[in-house]
Amino acid sequence: MPASAQQTFFLDEFAHKQFNDISPDYSGTRIYFDSADFVARIQQYHDDGRELIGGYAPFCKHIFVPNFTGARLGSLAITQENRHLLRSAYSRRRPEELPVLSRHAPNLTAETCRLIVRSNQLTAPSQDVQPVPEAKFLDCILYSRDQLLKEYEAMPEKGDPADLPEAPWGIISVKAQDEDYETPMQPITIMRNSLGKAEGGSGVPLDKDTYEESVAFWDTHAAILVGQKPSGE
Repeated sequence: MPASAQQTFFLDEFAHKQFNDISPDYSGTRIYFDSADFVARIQQYHDDGRELIGGYAPFCKHIFVPNFTGARLGSLAITQENRHLLRSAYSRRRPEELPVLSRHAPNLTAETCRLIVRSNQLTAPSQDVQPVPEAKFLDCILYSRDQLLKEYEAMPEKGDPADLPEAPWGIISVKAQDEDYETPMQPITIMRNSLGKAEGGSGVPLDKDTYEESVAFWDTHAAILVGQKPSGE
């Protein structure tokens, strides 16, 4: 793939946990794809006309692309058949952040549910077990370099601001989903953002309408947990 004359994207440190050597307890979308090649593919999609879509704040954008990685859905609808299997736990994304309460669908066996999640290299151990479907799209969530500089300065544990690449947009997260538009972030993420950069958030004040939309979505959906405990997502 030819390199773009001007790079638009880089993979931020926060998104590295989704690639390659992934913690067994990471509860977000897992990308089994070389990270440098991933950024190059996103750059190519943008060069070919994929636009950046506005996000929840001026410094946030999205680019939606077909799922070329084989990533599985990161959440599923809650049904009567799986509701009793849901779990909740307190966890944090980083040691310096406050733990938050989250709800998730755990890694299940054929004996307990018709759903099993092991990895993107997943195979069903029996006909009674249905793998989590492969997502149709990837939502690459972008923060401006200027915003990331502010967050790195507020929380030095994230890394040295001087190490940020010069490209204007950092990929901070990748969500595997069936929609080619933004789905609501979890309510606790909205709350964390409102706490400010020193607590791991973005500093955007809580908007009640956005929060209610988030609650409506996540009241009927649950994140899929591959490991034994959530990771604060």
